Amino acid sequence: MINLINRAASDGQGVIRLQQLDATDRRILAALDDDPRLPIMVLAQRLGLARGTVQSRLERMTASGALRPNSSRVLPAALGRGVAAAVSAELDQSHLNEAIAALREIPEVLECHAPAGDTDLLIRVVATSPDDLYRVSEEIRLCPGIVRTSTSMFLREVIPYRTTGLLGG
Repeated sequence: MINLINRAASDGQGVIRLQQLDATDRRILAALDDDPRLPIMVLAQRLGLARGTVQSRLERMTASGALRPNSSRVLPAALGRGVAAAVSAELDQSHLNEAIAALREIPEVLECHAPAGDTDLLIRVVATSPDDLYRVSEEIRLCPGIVRTSTSMFLREVIPYRTTGLLGG
């Protein structure tokens, strides 16, 4: 079984619960990874499961946070945002929540992590051009609580985001 950490957004920070993904869950997810547009009935037939079983498990995994939103499948380049970068941000720690709230309002911010080490926040962003990347970086730098930023533009993607290998157990 795979352990899954779930972050329910009840308090804005997230409540963490532990949930188990069993072999059936992994089979469902692997089949959807191959063809995410499969109707539930076809998916159930292919896997030899009842339609209700597949539907309830997908609903449970969606509610638990195991599945990302469908929009995460859309490539930013398809939306005219072909320039990607990582922005490292140094914070005034007393303004962490304000900084994160402001970052959430910038559409070009795809994700933000709080890594171990000297960097307070590591932010993945996209832009339409290098000039637009400068604009996005400035928006980030001007967020409340952000003291300093450093931007590294990605030249190309060599391994795309993937979880398929993890589904095998």
